[in-house]
Amino acid sequence: MFIEPAPQHTTMSDQPPVRTALYEEHLALDANMVDFHGFELPIWYSNIKDEHLATRAGAGLFDVSHMGSFRFSGVDVRGWLERVSTQRVTSINPPRCAYTHFLDQDGFLIDDMIFAVVSETEILGVPNASMIDVMWSWFSKHLPQDGSVVMENLSEATSIMALQGPNAKQILDATMGDGQHIGRFKWRELTENKLGVSGWIQGTGYTGEAGYEIFVPNGDAPVLWRTLVANGATPVGLGARDTLRLEKGYLLSGVDFCSPSLAPEGDDGFLARDSWETNVPFGLDLDHDFIGKHRVVGHAETDERWWGIKYLEKGPLPRPGKAVHSLDNQPIGRLSSGAPSPCLDNTGIGIGYIAGVNEGDEVLIVASPRKSVRAVVVRPPFY
Repeated sequence: MFIEPAPQHTTMSDQPPVRTALYEEHLALDANMVDFHGFELPIWYSNIKDEHLATRAGAGLFDVSHMGSFRFSGVDVRGWLERVSTQRVTSINPPRCAYTHFLDQDGFLIDDMIFAVVSETEILGVPNASMIDVMWSWFSKHLPQDGSVVMENLSEATSIMALQGPNAKQILDATMGDGQHIGRFKWRELTENKLGVSGWIQGTGYTGEAGYEIFVPNGDAPVLWRTLVANGATPVGLGARDTLRLEKGYLLSGVDFCSPSLAPEGDDGFLARDSWETNVPFGLDLDHDFIGKHRVVGHAETDERWWGIKYLEKGPLPRPGKAVHSLDNQPIGRLSSGAPSPCLDNTGIGIGYIAGVNEGDEVLIVASPRKSVRAVVVRPPFY
């Protein structure tokens, strides 16, 4: 069983972890609870592998209320967000969702975010859990001085549940009645429903499966959670959430990238990356100006870039920080994430930054001081 370490920029606090509105629901299901970014959340209920496979085969239900929720509003809100992000936001029409990066003045990636264009004058965004305060401060610094764009932090009042998997629509319909379904990367307000809950729903998620993220007031969260479980959703913890996102090759803030300003003292800067280096096939549009663009367009093709690796033989599992060597044993990069893949018979998979390779090349993963494992370079998703 494996879960990624906490991001390097996470700080310790003397305060007890925050309990989400679903805390008692997790206890009732005998969840194994952990402190994650200052939130008390389940790492698993049964075990990571079973919860992972249940999501791929049926539908998993995740409490992701530790994620943030921001509202941006104003006449030129799309133009403003486009100027501070790598995405061509003005091309995203309501009610679509999209993915973007935010870079600092030096071009290094601070955070990534899914956002929904609700209307011509309103956007809803979901910053990563450990980055809520960081991104609030960063956005505040870059808001128009004339007050034409207003930002609200809805995080503390909002619970978020992710229902993911091939049976997600069936379970959503059984829980709330027909009419709440939304297509992939679309947004809609929840309408009148069997449970009487309010909020909104997006066709987004972090598993690569079809499904939804549902945003409701904290008071509505327990009844929605219980009814989704009663209608067949499998509760899933942070452990399987991590292996699911790794199989799809999704980046994890602070683990697969980290702004230099947030890195701990003594950090070697390996995770200081930009959007070109992350090699993500969406979220980057170079046909507009944005903060940090100069670094994105200034790379040589031989620079380190994000790739996946898949083991070709048995050996110690790939883990974050493990070196990647060429077949003649020259260092060419290292992994940022790695684990056994439940859907690939526990074959070792990983993602990281590697120089001078192409898809299909063979490399060596220095998995232990005494063992290097042959692997092939792939472009995720693995599954």
